[in-house]
Amino acid sequence: MVKSAASTPAAYLASLPPERRTVVAAVRSVIRKHLPKGYVESMNWGMLAYEIPLARHPNTYNKQPLMYLALASQKNGYALYLTSVSSNKALMSKLSAAYKAAGRKLDMGKGCLRFKTLEELPLDVVAEMVASTSVDARIAEFEATRPTPKKK
Repeated sequence: MVKSAASTPAAYLASLPPERRTVVAAVRSVIRKHLPKGYVESMNWGMLAYEIPLARHPNTYNKQPLMYLALASQKNGYALYLTSVSSNKALMSKLSAAYKAAGRKLDMGKGCLRFKTLEELPLDVVAEMVASTSVDARIAEFEATRPTPKKK
């Protein structure tokens, strides 16, 4: 994974070559337009991150803001990290169907959607995925995966 040393989203975009900046800016625009209230855009993990601020939810396992989405320009393309959305079977089916309808192969790891061009990314489905999870729902999802403390 290629990581950026940029400390702000604007600096990150400015650091990209023009053709890559165009793609990242277009996806970023869709994310920002559909991002539920309460998430913030930042630079974390060397990429554009959309997170729940620690002031809202400080109880994370790594003392970092709770991640919702991330977007990065990578060595061989781009990556959209869908950290909690990838567990939504209905949305994942819709994403898979959009790729199939376009005659493309979905290139996705556990939660990382990889794409090489803006044209191959179904932005309408991405918008729906981004809008799908409120901050409260993301926190509840995260807390449900945490181990319960053992009683003494």
